[in-house]
Amino acid sequence: MTTETLQRFVATVPKGFADLLALELATLGATDIRERAGGVTFWGPLAIGYRACLESRLASRVLLQVGNASMTDAQSLYDAVRTVDWREHLDIGGTLACEYTGSHPAITNSYFGTLKVKDAICDQFRDTTGGRPDVQTERPSLRVHAHAAGNQVTLSIDLAGESLSRRGYRIAGGEAPLRENLAAGILMRAGWPKIAEAGGEFLDPMCGSGTFVIEAAWMAANIAPGLMRDFFGFLGWRGHDAGLWNKLRDDAMERMHQQVPVIIRGTDRSSAAIATAAANARRAGVGRDILFEQVELAKVRPSRVDAADVSFGLLCVNPPYGQRIGQGEDAMEAHRDIGVALRERFVGWHAAVLTGEPALGQLIGINAHRVHTVFNGAIECRLLRFAPGERRARREATTGIIIDDASIAQSNGARMFANRLTKNLQHLGKQARRQGVSCWRLYDADMPEYALAVDLYVGTGSEADQRWLFVQEYAPPDTVDPQAARRRREEALSVMPEVTGVAFADIHLRVRRKQKGASQYDKLGARGRQHVVEEDGLQLLVNFDDYLDTGLFLDHRLTRQRVRAASAGQRVLNLFCYTGSVSVHAAAGGALSTTSVDLSRTYLDWAARNLEINGFPAQQHHLLQADCMAWLAAEAPQGPAWDLIFLDPPTFSNSARMQGVLDVQRDHVRLVDDCMQLLAPGGLLLFSNNAQRFQMDAELAERYLVTDISAATIPFDFQGNPRIHRCFEVRHRPV
Repeated sequence: MTTETLQRFVATVPKGFADLLALELATLGATDIRERAGGVTFWGPLAIGYRACLESRLASRVLLQVGNASMTDAQSLYDAVRTVDWREHLDIGGTLACEYTGSHPAITNSYFGTLKVKDAICDQFRDTTGGRPDVQTERPSLRVHAHAAGNQVTLSIDLAGESLSRRGYRIAGGEAPLRENLAAGILMRAGWPKIAEAGGEFLDPMCGSGTFVIEAAWMAANIAPGLMRDFFGFLGWRGHDAGLWNKLRDDAMERMHQQVPVIIRGTDRSSAAIATAAANARRAGVGRDILFEQVELAKVRPSRVDAADVSFGLLCVNPPYGQRIGQGEDAMEAHRDIGVALRERFVGWHAAVLTGEPALGQLIGINAHRVHTVFNGAIECRLLRFAPGERRARREATTGIIIDDASIAQSNGARMFANRLTKNLQHLGKQARRQGVSCWRLYDADMPEYALAVDLYVGTGSEADQRWLFVQEYAPPDTVDPQAARRRREEALSVMPEVTGVAFADIHLRVRRKQKGASQYDKLGARGRQHVVEEDGLQLLVNFDDYLDTGLFLDHRLTRQRVRAASAGQRVLNLFCYTGSVSVHAAAGGALSTTSVDLSRTYLDWAARNLEINGFPAQQHHLLQADCMAWLAAEAPQGPAWDLIFLDPPTFSNSARMQGVLDVQRDHVRLVDDCMQLLAPGGLLLFSNNAQRFQMDAELAERYLVTDISAATIPFDFQGNPRIHRCFEVRHRPV
C-alpha cells in the first residue's frame, strides 16, 4: 500500500451535519463521497485521510478501512478479524485498543464484540510472533474499529485515535460546554464563513467557555482545527508517513492568517465565564483577536454601525437550559431577552439560537426561518435560525393563519395537544426510524376536538436537514361554533414548532371538505415549489402549497412496496397514476416497462420528473394523457398486454374532460373487468381506493380470485384509521 493508493475512509459526524461534512471533504479533495447514517464515506489517497484529521471542523473520527467480511456469529467475527495481517499495522511492542459498534443478531453486546476483536488480533500475534501487544484504552499505538451492519463487518483503523472535537485549547469547559465540532457545525449551518468573508462581525452574547467565539475566530483566520493537537491515532501506526504528515501541517500553517480579519466578540454576565473563555482563547492563539466583555444580554449592542445606523453579522448563542440552569426563570428570561435583541438591536443580523428546551424557544417570540434538530451530547436540541429583516412579535404559518396571542401555546387545550403530539413523535418516530421511513403521519384526529391530520416530511439531497409539516384540517360540521374551531386550530398550530422543531414558516395548512366534481383536482395557487423527499431509497417530488395533496399518498407506502417487489421483468400499467410514484417503484423493482395513464397533464409532467430524477429512461416508461375509464373501455377488447396493473381510481369524479361521471362504488365492476381483459395469464391486478364505505361486488369474486389485503397494506402510522383505504389482489382463476 502506497500513500497514493486510493483508499476508503469513513468520517463520523454529529447527527444532522453529514451534508456539511460531505461538502467539506469535497473541498479537501475527497472523491466518491456518500452520506450515510452518522457520517460520510469517501475515497482518496492517504493524504486525504490526513487532511480530514487535520482540517475538518466537523468530523468526530476518521476511519481507514482495512477489511470487510461476512459475519454470521461470534466465531465468524473472530475469523474475519484474523483475515487482516495486523503485523502490517502494529509493532509487537505497541499498544492496542479495540471497539465494536453496529447491530448484528448474534452479537448484541458491544463489549462482547470488542473482546472478540481484541482476542482475534492478539491470538494472531501470538501465533505468528510468540508475543502479543498490550491493551491500552487511552492513546494506544493502534485503535481498531469493527462495525457490523447487516451480515457484514467492516474493519478500520481509527486515524484520529480520539475525538477530533478535542482541539487542544480548552482548559475548562464551564457548566455545559459544547463540543467543538458541534459548535463549528452550527456556525457553518448559520453561514458564518460567508458572513465573515463579507466583513460581518460575530457575537456570542452568552459565551460561557468561549467555544463559539474561538471556533468562529479559527474559521475567519483559516486555522486548521487539528494544528494544536498533540495526538492522532496514526502516530503509532506502522503505515504512518511522517514526511507526508509534516508537509500537510506546514502547508496548513502557511495558509493561516496572521490575525483574525473581522470583529469577534464574546460577552457574558458571569465574570468567571469571561475569565475561562479568555484563557481558552489565549491557548487557541486568538486571545488578542477576540473582544470579551462582562455585560448583561439586555445591554449588548452591535460594535459598529454604518452611516445609516445599520450593522450586519451573526449572533450565535447557546442560552441556558438543562444542566446549566434548568427550566427556571433565568432560562425563560434569557430567551425573552434574545427575542428583544433580535427585534430591536440586531435587525440586520443573521442569528442562530441553540435551545435544549423547545418550549423555551417559543419565548423568543419571532419566527425562525429554519429549524434543525441537533444533539449536544445526549440532549436533543433545536437550532433556530433567524434571517435578517423585519422581525414581528407574532407567529405565522404559511397558510395565512396568524396567531397573535403567545399565551395560546400555554392554554390547557394547547398543552393537551402538545402532550399527544409528543407521545406520537416518540412512539411513531421510533417505528419510522426503525423502518427507515422519512415521511409519515404524525397525528390523525387522535382527539376528536382537534380534527387535524399532521404529516411530517423530511427532505433529502440539498435539503437533507429540512422538515415540513403538512396539516390537513377536517372541516367542522355546521353544529360546531366556528370561533371554537378556530381556537382549537390555533392551539394545535401554536405548539407544533415546540414539539416537532419545524418552524412556522414550514407548516402548511389545508382545510379538507367533501370535494365535488373537478374541484378535487383544482390548483390552489402557484406560490409553492417542489421539494425532494426519499422513500425506500427513491427520490420523489412533493409540493406543499399548490394542491390539496402533496403528490405522495403516504397511506399507500406499503402498497408501493408490493408493486416494487412484484415488478421484476414485468410489464406494468399504472391507471389514475397521479404523480407516478407507483411507476417509479415499479421501475426500481426491475419492470421491463411501465405505462402511466392519467387525465391531468400537470400530474403526468410531475410523474416524468419523478422518473427522471431517479434515472429511469423515458424509452421504457411511457406517460399517456387520457380519461382512464374511456381508455380502458377502448383497450380492453384488444386482450392481454400487461403482467401487473395498479388501479387506484378516485372515489368520485365528474371532471369536464371526462366522458361521464366516475363513482368508484358504482363503477368498480366495470373497471376491474376491463383491467382483467388486459391482464396476462398469471398476472396481478392491485385494486385500491379510498372510499370509506366501499364494498367489493360479490360477482367479481365469482369470476376472479379476489383477496382483500387492506389490513396488510395499512402502514404503522395509519393503524388508527384502518379504513383509510381498501386494497385487493385480483387474479385470473385457473382454467
